Amino acid sequence: MRLLKIFFGILFVIFAYLQLNDPDSGTWIAIYSFAALACFMSIRELWPSWVFYVLAAGYLVGAILQWPPEFEGIFFGETAMRSLNIELARESLGLGICAVVMAVIGKWG
Repeated sequence: MRLLKIFFGILFVIFAYLQLNDPDSGTWIAIYSFAALACFMSIRELWPSWVFYVLAAGYLVGAILQWPPEFEGIFFGETAMRSLNIELARESLGLGICAVVMAVIGKWG
């Protein structure tokens, strides 16, 4: 489990770095940085499990609210940004990943 926490902590740091060119980068860097911090704090067991459940619930609510009005996929490559719906779907997916990781850490971390 320790390696999984390290893996996702580093992954969330990479996610935060990739947000630098986003128009609302401050928000997304904070979101992913806090998820990375939570992963690293769980390695040392410095936070109780209920904190991770609260984070999971918050990320899940954010993922639901961020879901696009019309799903057009999460294309990668040349057709990356055809519409705002693709960007919203990607953001929702990122929040969903954070929610799942926080729930797993809360349960088994």
